[in-house]
Amino acid sequence: MKKFLTVMLCVLLVGTLFVSCGKKAATETKAEPAKTVTAAPATTTPAAATPAPAEKKAEATPAPAPAPAPAPAPAPAAKKDEVVFRISNGAEPESLDPALIQGVPEHRIFETLFEGLVANNPKDASPLPGVAESWTISDDGTQYTFKLRDAKWSDGTPITADDVVYSWLRELDPNTGSPYAWFPCMFLKGASEYNSGKADKSAVQIRALDAHTFQMDLLGPLPYALGALTHYSFAIVPKHAIEKYGTAWTDPKNFVGNGPFVLSDHTAQTSVTCTKNEAYWDAANVKLDKVIFYASDSDTTNYNMYLNGELDWDTNVPPDQIKAAKMRPDFQSAPQLSTYYYVFQTQKAPTNDARVRRALSLAVDRQALVDKVTQAGQIPAWGIVPAMSGYDALEFPNGDDHEADLSEAQSLLADAGYPNGVGFPTITILYNTNEAHKKIAEFVQQEWKNNLGINVVLENQEWQTYLANRNAGNFQVARAGWVGDYQDPNTFLDMFITGAGMNGGKYSNETYDLLINEAARMPAGGDRMGALKTAEDIMINQDQAIMPFYYYVTLNMIDTNKWGGWYPNTMDYHPTKDIFKK
Repeated sequence: MKKFLTVMLCVLLVGTLFVSCGKKAATETKAEPAKTVTAAPATTTPAAATPAPAEKKAEATPAPAPAPAPAPAPAPAAKKDEVVFRISNGAEPESLDPALIQGVPEHRIFETLFEGLVANNPKDASPLPGVAESWTISDDGTQYTFKLRDAKWSDGTPITADDVVYSWLRELDPNTGSPYAWFPCMFLKGASEYNSGKADKSAVQIRALDAHTFQMDLLGPLPYALGALTHYSFAIVPKHAIEKYGTAWTDPKNFVGNGPFVLSDHTAQTSVTCTKNEAYWDAANVKLDKVIFYASDSDTTNYNMYLNGELDWDTNVPPDQIKAAKMRPDFQSAPQLSTYYYVFQTQKAPTNDARVRRALSLAVDRQALVDKVTQAGQIPAWGIVPAMSGYDALEFPNGDDHEADLSEAQSLLADAGYPNGVGFPTITILYNTNEAHKKIAEFVQQEWKNNLGINVVLENQEWQTYLANRNAGNFQVARAGWVGDYQDPNTFLDMFITGAGMNGGKYSNETYDLLINEAARMPAGGDRMGALKTAEDIMINQDQAIMPFYYYVTLNMIDTNKWGGWYPNTMDYHPTKDIFKK
């Protein structure tokens, strides 16, 4: 932390207020006169169309039950020459409404049914024109003006800039109850005031200049803004359908979307079926006729379905099959911008004591975990942010000396009043039902018992219940995984600010908040990265708010000799728009 002290002190001298959902916005500056930075127009090829994120956002793929579940009923036989692409999607989606989702399974469906202003390049997940065919950026980087293409909803209704305004305000409306409303609050001027109820919607600095021109004002120069706009919290949704059908607008019979596919069937706990959207602006370059997302709740069942030819893309591999899968030419693995970690509830004893939290973290041997349990080449992690351009991952405090870790852990636990674990209450680890999560929790349970003398109970919950309890803070220690929403360290750090919707551990540190806020106002470069690194150092090495375990690698099964347009990338984004049968 010392090497970042200068940066931190400079930042603290600024003295501005921290911005988050529910907090008052900091000083705002008017955008300088615009300079034109026009995006390249979308390009397409007969084979792979221009693409169309986060889990976004969000979160590492939730899945399955410990025991194999019955395989979902097979889809009806495809029509002659119909190209159908079948995907194992983990858990039943929380919702199909972009304003009410927050997971990876939901994200895959979202980018199939919807398209935002910006889309994802299937090769590297970089931003490409989506509904917006081009944009300009002001000299100070705080104002973006988007020119919308002539695009239509699936029912033929034109998409306008007013639809963008309506959609983003709906996401931010506190009455919507969006779990990701905090995300736009980190970008848009006035968003946090509206979302917190301190101002009305007119405070949000977004506007339709005309039917095909949309403009937004940002809190700062935010070098990652374009990449973030592919996230579902910036989705464009059909006002006319929502006002007509209310919450039933996502029923197949009522559904209206703007993506490459439309919803044709949703059988709960079984499958979501999407068919080609002929009204999509780039329909000529969409080569699949149908995409089916299976909600099978067992990695083992999914893997067996793939081996049996019942799936075309299996999005995970059960731990006991990884060695065998690695021997196959259709096994696809790559480093992923994602971290597996545990969250501590910082407001409940005994994990309200930073010494206890650090002792628990030091007592787990990450190298043994990835070597003996996960066994897929994951990278042991001490920090939450993976290494990326201009940013090094946090180093382990004692290097690779695990004996030193254990000695420090035992000393800290004794200082907290629990020598050798005596008097330490039994704590519970919460995780979403999945074979791999269970094995990791059992490993941690044994490590804490052997190294610290404490007892642990394991509790698994199905995906939607788990998400609700984790977000609400109804746990002592909870499993979590985070897939970056865009390629910048901030995507791993801004969710831990005071009051953020994803901050279920209730972590709060004013200095951390200030650093994240100031980094949002700094131009790209070393000083900004230094401020973010200092913030991460505070959260991990000073406060131990969370306990990172490893950086993910992707585990996909797909025959790329049969299917084109699918590419390994650090975000693990694979838009179905671009996939085609060779």
